Amino acid sequence: MPADALYLGLISGTSVDAIDAALLRFDPHPVLLASLSFPYPEALRRDLLAVNLGDGHLHLAELGALDVQVGEQFAAAALALLEAAGVARSAIRAIGSHGQTLWHAPRATHPNTLQIGDPNVIAELSGIDTVADFRRRDLAAGGEGAPLASGFHAAFLADPKETRAVLNLGGIANLTLLRPGQPVLGFDTGPANSLLDAWTLRHLGHRHDRDGAFASSGRVDAELLARCLDEPYFARPAPKSTGRDLFKLDWLDRRLHGRVLAPADVQATLIALSAASVSQALRREAADSVRVLACGGGVHNPVLMAALAQQLAPATLDSTAAFGIDPDFLEAMAFAWLARERIEGRPGNLPAVTGAHGLRPLGGIYRA
Repeated sequence: MPADALYLGLISGTSVDAIDAALLRFDPHPVLLASLSFPYPEALRRDLLAVNLGDGHLHLAELGALDVQVGEQFAAAALALLEAAGVARSAIRAIGSHGQTLWHAPRATHPNTLQIGDPNVIAELSGIDTVADFRRRDLAAGGEGAPLASGFHAAFLADPKETRAVLNLGGIANLTLLRPGQPVLGFDTGPANSLLDAWTLRHLGHRHDRDGAFASSGRVDAELLARCLDEPYFARPAPKSTGRDLFKLDWLDRRLHGRVLAPADVQATLIALSAASVSQALRREAADSVRVLACGGGVHNPVLMAALAQQLAPATLDSTAAFGIDPDFLEAMAFAWLARERIEGRPGNLPAVTGAHGLRPLGGIYRA
């Protein structure tokens, strides 16, 4: 493959919205050549949401079928992107597939994490070498297995003259802290969209609170916010990571403690929770941050962004778009970069971020 070969990144986040696909060239900075949001078939999306919002119990036959189905959809997303971009498969050095997270338990007696989307299926159907299963090697080395995009953030969004933070607002929010001359730090702060989406689905039957309209019609309940912020995860020092296995509706229901609040007031309180948990984490770990660069689906919620801007001041809140990286596809771009690092024989983790015992190559290579 020539040095300027292309890489394709695939990811579906905890919100289970769709598969994000990004086609990149590195020269040496990443150039996003094409991107695509590829929706899951509705029946498959419902099945995945049922697992994510449930108790983690799944029959082995169901798990096996979901693994193959998600792999088929990831391959279809890659091929759809290449067709839309008019790029031949032969031009792609590798696909980097994060897969779909179903479970993440880095603090269990036997630490484990599960991302489905069989990479054998992706390689077979796409005809392209596929790098996948990025998280488990870091776990095996004593790390959290997350967040993994921090290395990409550091490589392409750091500034030698100012302290910055990159804030990913997916289902779960995570921060990458970029201090000139200092080790990169990063960790999950807590919920961003996961609880907002789940509460909206329960009460409105919609996937999202479009433009934050549901939240903006309510008022923050101080008692509920205090109960939520009392969650021990928020005070735990980094490295740390979390997911929907913790922050789901039964977690919220326990904190409602039998109180009956207007649904819109709960939604407004969840906005305040996301903003407060991010701002508290940033003040604790990098109070000197001058700028926060936001990405992920949460950038499209103006109510959440306004709450964050207020809480994070005097730091300036920007979108990564202002710095040349599409906020909707930054995570998919990161997994294209991680695939490139693996193919080139370089480590993909940052031990200061994940807590691993050292640098490790991440991901297995599945040849087409």
